[in-house]
Amino acid sequence: MSQRTLHLQAVTPEELCEIVECLTLAEARRIVSAVHRHDRLPPVVRNVRRTSLESVRNAGAIPTLTVAAREPSRIDAFVKYSLCTPDGRPIETVRIPLERPGRFSVCVSSQAGCALGCSFCATGRLGLDRNLEVWEMVEQVRTVRRGLDLPAGHRVHGCVFQGMGEPLANLDRVIRAVRVLSEPSGLAIDARAVTVCTAGIPAGIRRMAAEIPKVRLGLSIASPRSETRRNLMPIDRAHPLTEVLEAAAGHARTTRLAPMWAYTLLEGVNDSEGDASELARLARGFEKESGVRPRISILAFNPIDPPGMGGYGRSAPDRESAFRRVLAEAGLPSHRRYSGGSDVAAACGQLAGGLPGESGRGPARDQPICSAR
Repeated sequence: MSQRTLHLQAVTPEELCEIVECLTLAEARRIVSAVHRHDRLPPVVRNVRRTSLESVRNAGAIPTLTVAAREPSRIDAFVKYSLCTPDGRPIETVRIPLERPGRFSVCVSSQAGCALGCSFCATGRLGLDRNLEVWEMVEQVRTVRRGLDLPAGHRVHGCVFQGMGEPLANLDRVIRAVRVLSEPSGLAIDARAVTVCTAGIPAGIRRMAAEIPKVRLGLSIASPRSETRRNLMPIDRAHPLTEVLEAAAGHARTTRLAPMWAYTLLEGVNDSEGDASELARLARGFEKESGVRPRISILAFNPIDPPGMGGYGRSAPDRESAFRRVLAEAGLPSHRRYSGGSDVAAACGQLAGGLPGESGRGPARDQPICSAR
């Protein structure tokens, strides 16, 4: 990291000491704390020498993301933020309410767009624009924290890298962002409250186990059947599910953390009792291999096409119940994940970068989200 690219909200105290050599570690911790507490670098920071503070001020800055729209859902407590990077890239972030009152998680985007092309995801239709920088990921969490508009005591408790993009395709920066987010003198989000989700990049999963072992792993399964999964998630051609699960088993053995298996039910595609039996077989094999039982999370499909335009359908409630019953009879409890904010296109699979009139996004806005490109 060079001085030209120093973003003060995106460094740990140790990194700051390496860049600004006159700093002591204690001073760096106080400066990082001040940046995150005040959203700026104050003119004076207690117990930090004036020369040290000036050196930091000369070395870096605190850039921001433009909030183009803040859209609270009318049906639940989810809030979507449509953001714009300094170079005009539109990205989206979602504030997620947690069960415990006053606590929220942030759904973080790691890329502008996505190259993987999963057919049931709106982001996958965009293609990849570029990877996001560390500060752009950290700033999403800071933006949500500033926009809570709630009484004292309410806070951002965790975050999930499950927004736009494939986090493991931008893993160097994601790892650095996780370290900044979990830094005690910074945003102080417990690493155990952070989840990084992937469509399946084995090398990245192995790096997660080695470099951020307290962070939880989420896997998008889509289908336990190779041919079906390949049609839904083209990445399966390069990294078959068996290879992905082998890496995930290694992650579980190293971290002792149960991975989340996210399974989106698609009507007539992957929601039969036979599909459930095959998923149970995979989960039992995974548990035998790793000693850890995966947490199976069942998601209802969130439409990404306008009504009458085709696309996938949501499985009927009785179909979903039968699917989960097969899992339960195999000794595998599952939970139905509530994916909120669908009325503002904030639910899982619906993020599409704030583009007006994009399919699955509802009515077009009067003005583009990001006009500077």
